[in-house]
Amino acid sequence: LTCYVSFQSVRGSDGTFLLRGPPSCQESSAFQKYIAFSSDGSLFGWCNGSQVSVIKVSTGDLVKSFDLPKTTALEFSPLNRVLATWQQYTKSQDNPQGEANLQLWDLQTGACIKAFYQKKVMGWCPSWADDESVTVRNVNNELHFFENNNFETIANKLHLQKVSEFALSPGSQPSKVAVYVPGSKGAPSFVRLYQYPNFGGPTSALANKSFFKADKVAMLWNKKATAVLVTASTEVDKTGASYYGEQTLHYVATNGESAVVQLPKNGPIYDVSWNPNSSEFCVVYGFMPAKATVFNHKCESVFDFGTGPRNAAFYSPQGHILVLAGFGNLRGQMEVWDVKKYKQVSKPQAEDTTHFSWCADGEHIVTSTCSPRLRVSNGYKIWHYTGTVLYKHETPSNKELWEVLWQPFPTGAFPEKPVKYQASPSELGSTEAKPAQAYRPPALRNKPQTASSKLENKPDEAPPPVADSAPASHVTSSCGDPETDKKIKNLKKVKWLGYVYNQIRSACIHGYSEKNFLKGNKHCLLLRLGIDHRVKWTYFYKTF
Repeated sequence: LTCYVSFQSVRGSDGTFLLRGPPSCQESSAFQKYIAFSSDGSLFGWCNGSQVSVIKVSTGDLVKSFDLPKTTALEFSPLNRVLATWQQYTKSQDNPQGEANLQLWDLQTGACIKAFYQKKVMGWCPSWADDESVTVRNVNNELHFFENNNFETIANKLHLQKVSEFALSPGSQPSKVAVYVPGSKGAPSFVRLYQYPNFGGPTSALANKSFFKADKVAMLWNKKATAVLVTASTEVDKTGASYYGEQTLHYVATNGESAVVQLPKNGPIYDVSWNPNSSEFCVVYGFMPAKATVFNHKCESVFDFGTGPRNAAFYSPQGHILVLAGFGNLRGQMEVWDVKKYKQVSKPQAEDTTHFSWCADGEHIVTSTCSPRLRVSNGYKIWHYTGTVLYKHETPSNKELWEVLWQPFPTGAFPEKPVKYQASPSELGSTEAKPAQAYRPPALRNKPQTASSKLENKPDEAPPPVADSAPASHVTSSCGDPETDKKIKNLKKVKWLGYVYNQIRSACIHGYSEKNFLKGNKHCLLLRLGIDHRVKWTYFYKTF
């Protein structure tokens, strides 16, 4: 029996610490600046502004150090054979070409295997297959493939007209790659799936999906590498319906099948997440309050969570729990669901959250507020998924928190456990979302509440009718239609009549048109009662 204890890397203006835990959390050695875990969590690397160091997490022993003071990003290959480092590309009068700023280092010998020119930080790191048999780089909109970490020879190239994005499949051989080519001159954009090294033309593609309205795409493989979800986005919605542009979701499988995922509510697609079992995925979409729906591999709806203030979905590493959350400009409400029973476990709230991630054990999560996204109220919390806060750290007001990372673990290190519904014990308790309360102006929030008919009414009482100052002869006037006159007469008996009459009377007196009045009174009681608003408006306009 192997006992795993997870670490968490916390990086801020005071440096970087490794936090041991949960459930009990203790800080260990301080590091600096830019950090990274290896994919199996056994190695940890960082740059402190003078050199890059790599240690073994279990013992703290130094593995290698490199004299790279300008490093701003680093990443390990899947089997920990290669360390990739990147620094800002610069050139000078003495060296107009600049220096190769992407470097690959052998972690056994410490030697530099290869150095490349990589001007953009976006997509700076090469993509490795899980067994490191294949490595891919996008060079001038062309994919270069290397084999067995031999970067001196390009083993294969994928020639397509301006490949904009690519995604290498996870898992074992054979490796597959999804490529996106944006449309031009009226031609549609398309995504194709290939199996390495079969790049012999359009007929060699495993699947092909073309579509219009795509300025950029996000491609997400499932864990078994059998299908890709493609979120196609445009920067501008020409209809003016959405500030976020337009999004469509496409399903493309390696067996050649493809489909558009039909989303029943209009609006943006906020998040798409595969279940680790690779057989279903969750989509959060639609104008607020957003819907969340789970679909199967046939793009059929499996379960609909309804609407709510949410814009993100996170499956646990074991796939047995799903968290729907509303971060960013929302209030941080989280909904924790048992995926097998589709039953809600808890509903905690983490306000001002800028980062969320699962621990590899599938039991704990971390939420953090980091700079530069938010420079105030920085800090992080470690939770149990039942809604209990196990550990809390608040960064001092004169300091900043930059990053929080869980230590990864190999797949299968933590087996799935039965879902608990009872809150885990903790001294910090839970933070269930509080029920919504009536708005109070800032000047009145620290004062005792007093009853005020102007600000609020008792829920079981309707507001008192306002006296109508119009002459009685006006009220008894006829619009010429007996049926309409009868409806208006019955309407006078409603308690809200005085309020509605005054609204219309005020609009008529001040010269509002029917269009402007209806625009500002979409939920007018008269309209809800089914009276034709054109007849009503003409009648009241003549009356007043």
